[in-house]
Parts: sequence; structure tokens; C-alpha cells
Amino acid sequence: MTSESPASASVTAIPQPAPEEDLSLQIRFQREDESPTLQVRLKSEGGRLLLLLPPESETSNVPHTWNDVWQQLKQRLNAGDRFWQPDTAVHLIARDRLLDGRQLQDIAEALATSQLVLKRVYTSRRQTAVAAATAGFSVEQHSPIGHLSQPSENGQAMAEPLYLETTVRSGMEIRHPGTMIVLGDVNPGSTLIADGDIVVWGSLRGVAHAGASGNTRCLIMALRLEPTQLRIGDFVARAPEKPPSQYEPEVAYVTSEGIRITKSTDFSKLRLLSPQS
Repeated sequence: MTSESPASASVTAIPQPAPEEDLSLQIRFQREDESPTLQVRLKSEGGRLLLLLPPESETSNVPHTWNDVWQQLKQRLNAGDRFWQPDTAVHLIARDRLLDGRQLQDIAEALATSQLVLKRVYTSRRQTAVAAATAGFSVEQHSPIGHLSQPSENGQAMAEPLYLETTVRSGMEIRHPGTMIVLGDVNPGSTLIADGDIVVWGSLRGVAHAGASGNTRCLIMALRLEPTQLRIGDFVARAPEKPPSQYEPEVAYVTSEGIRITKSTDFSKLRLLSPQS
């Protein structure tokens, strides 16, 4: 992207989109389904097939080990009452259950034997979010239900940063209620959404939305900034038609004129000369 000019990208203030139904869906599941005897469940809701795993929280009176979950999943998939169409996309509601990459792949392979495709993972565990993104699944990480129902005084309770060492491929969407740091490229057709900053130690060619909860002081930084679209809070910028002759690390931030993009070295000087209160 050309640097140091708000005209280097088409900038428009737009209304903040309504909160994604996926997150509210997940919160509702946590409240309604936290029964100590909860089993692995498949249910259709809102035109999607949802795979719900029992919570791993210490409040559960009946612990569910991975082996318990795995056996229940296989029994459920092998049952005769299949109500889905072939190649139906599945959204995995993992809650607070800790899953590694191998376990997620096992779930995906088990679903595939029943002509189901694992597409997205919802989790409150950062390790599970990292494992899912690394395995190539779309991810939505959210804060535990207690944190969501009891926001901080400034209304900006933030999760710890999410670190991903992977290439974010086309079709993937990763959401995180804090700052997101990607050590790798973000390919066209992929989307990053964070309530905090977004830092890409590589090329950013997809869509990036920082400050998704409305914080316009958030930043988007990349070693090579050539996105399909940038969003910060309520503002949006699209890439210029002509790419620059030479790329270097850049920072996107919001000014009174909209989203501005500048070299990272110049941005540091600007912050030193004009510190924000």
C-alpha cells in the first residue's frame, strides 16, 4: 500500500456491523447446556449443523475425558438417525475443552466418514484456538462466559493476545477478543477479526478488522501490507488499484480523516512527537 496518505486507500466511515450471531449462539449454548450429564450432541440450528462437546469446567460433577468424548462421538455418528445432507458443514462448539491438533484432526476425520465437513471451531481456550487455526479450520475464540457477563469498568475487557505461527489460508476466518499476532502470511480470501490490534509478521493479503468491538485506537501492522480490505472500528479502507513499487513494514491507524497508512518507522516518530493521552 502507498504510505503516508489517507488518499492511498478508499476510506469510508461505515456503521459498525451487528454482532455476529455465532458468538451469541455459543454463549447461549453454554448457559442452556451446562448439565453435568451432558453428552456429545449433534443438532441443527439456524441452518447449520452443530457438534457440541461437554464442558471441561471444574464445575462439572461428571468429568468427561477425551476418550469419553471420542467414544460418544463415534457412537453418535454411527447411529442410524442421520438427519443431514452429504457434505454438510459442521461447527464444533468446544466450549472450554482443551483440544490439540491431533484430536481436532480425529474429529474431522470421524465427521468425514459420515459425509460431514468440519469448518469452524468455537472455543474459550487459547490453546484450542491456536491448534484449530494451525490445522486450517476457521476459529472463533471468546472470553469465558463470566468475563462476558461482567465487563470491566471501561467496557473494554480484553483477552490475552493470540499468537499464531501459521499461514492463514483462503477460506479461513479467525476471531479473537484481544490482540492477534500472526507469524506467517495471511492469504487472499482469509479474514482476521480482533477486538485489539492485528500484527502480521509476513504478508497481509486478506481482510483484517482490528478494534472489532468499536475501538478506533487499535492498529493493523504488517511487514507487507497489501490487503483486500482493512477495517478499524467503524472505518474501512480498500487497497489501491496500483500496488507500490516497493513494500516495507507499514501501520494502519485511524485519524480524523479516516484510516491512514504510513511506514512503521514514520509511525513511531509520529507517536513520539504526538503521544496519545
